[in-house]
Amino acid sequence: MSGTESTTTRAPDAPHPLRWTVLGLLGLAQLMLILDITVVAIALPDMGAELNLDRAALTWVVSGYALTFGSLMLLGGRAADLFGPKRVVLTGLAVFTVASLAAGFATGAPLLLVARIAQGVGAAMVSPAALSVVVRLFDGDERNRALGIWSALGGGGAALGVLLGGLITAGPGWAWVFFVNVPVGLIVLVSLARILPSLPRAGTGSLDIPGAVLVAAATGALIYALIRAGDHGWLDIVTVVLVATAAATYATFALWQRRAATPLMDLRLLGRRPVVAGTFVIAVTTALMVGAFFLGSFYLQNHQGHGALMTGVLFLPVALLTMVAAAAAGRVIGRLGARLLAVLALGVAAVGFLVPALWSGTTAMVTGVSIAAAGMGALFVVASAIALANVAPHEAGVTSGIVSTFHEFGASAGAAAVSSAAATSIAAHNGVRTASGFDDAFVVATGMAAVSAVIVMWLIPAKHQ
Repeated sequence: MSGTESTTTRAPDAPHPLRWTVLGLLGLAQLMLILDITVVAIALPDMGAELNLDRAALTWVVSGYALTFGSLMLLGGRAADLFGPKRVVLTGLAVFTVASLAAGFATGAPLLLVARIAQGVGAAMVSPAALSVVVRLFDGDERNRALGIWSALGGGGAALGVLLGGLITAGPGWAWVFFVNVPVGLIVLVSLARILPSLPRAGTGSLDIPGAVLVAAATGALIYALIRAGDHGWLDIVTVVLVATAAATYATFALWQRRAATPLMDLRLLGRRPVVAGTFVIAVTTALMVGAFFLGSFYLQNHQGHGALMTGVLFLPVALLTMVAAAAAGRVIGRLGARLLAVLALGVAAVGFLVPALWSGTTAMVTGVSIAAAGMGALFVVASAIALANVAPHEAGVTSGIVSTFHEFGASAGAAAVSSAAATSIAAHNGVRTASGFDDAFVVATGMAAVSAVIVMWLIPAKHQ
């Protein structure tokens, strides 16, 4: 073991011999976490019918996981710094796997919702700790390629989830969207226990529990507000109160971090331009990606009349192009630079979203979103490469937690924004649905990508590689 540990520093001349195998296993774990959002979303109708779940319970089957996952990732990242990423990854995988088994055996709302929250806890431990391992095992151009692979799996996972959700629900049944995690989780857990290097702890002190509670409460309130805005509008009184509560709690968290003996995070991280740029790009990218899935699913099923399985098949090119573009971006970002690649990728995304805004039909929607997905796949790599390029080992976990948290912010905001923009098409009026709302929502996505391209030209330093 001592020989393994000696190779875990970031010295480029002494890379860990099994680093690519470790990356593959960690990427598979991340893919499982991301899949668990969209796979479950496709299975909701069957799940609700068999377990007699009302609309509120079905909403929380998705939101409970997303809220817990998003609000606890900063804590998971800090725990990785303090206790070592290997311990946190393995513990998180064990929690997620057991919770998946419980969810599959659920016979009613109480056990299902508790299991989904437990899945979120496990995911919040695995995701930032695993990304911290990637950052610390790889260096230079190898790190860019590794982040490309990581981003390809994470970015394409959501789209693959739509296809797998349709296949599983139409085949063995909704419970298997959870049961399938068990063998995968066990294989990854046992394999990583054997080959994942015990990277030295990068932080000192104890876990800041009050800070963790404050940031989790603030993040959970904000994500819930964004989720709620999609159903009730941005000016709904509860949504406004939740946003105000989140802001006040974040302010309290910032004050506490200045007083705490061992703060959860160094607030100066949020003042670093690369970290700010990376979190902005990840939030915009996930907002666009989730917005595209949300719009595409409703458009193909409610407006074009396709079933869940066919909708999943139609999303397959979206997943493939996301993965291919992310892998390619990891190889060229060192030559092009992060700023130029980000601008080009956002331009591609804007062009892609403009296609279904101008032309109607299944072919136009799938073609346009697939083009946009190529841009978004590259953006996932840009975001991680910028934010994590120059972090010290003791900051890798918490910085990964910040990036992962903004990933969830973007996902929630994207669904809320397009849900509001496309409201007239999603909801039937007198039994008739129109396409005008979808057109409006795709125009919003186009504008968002175009404006973001201008912002990143200023936000990302010209020579940032």
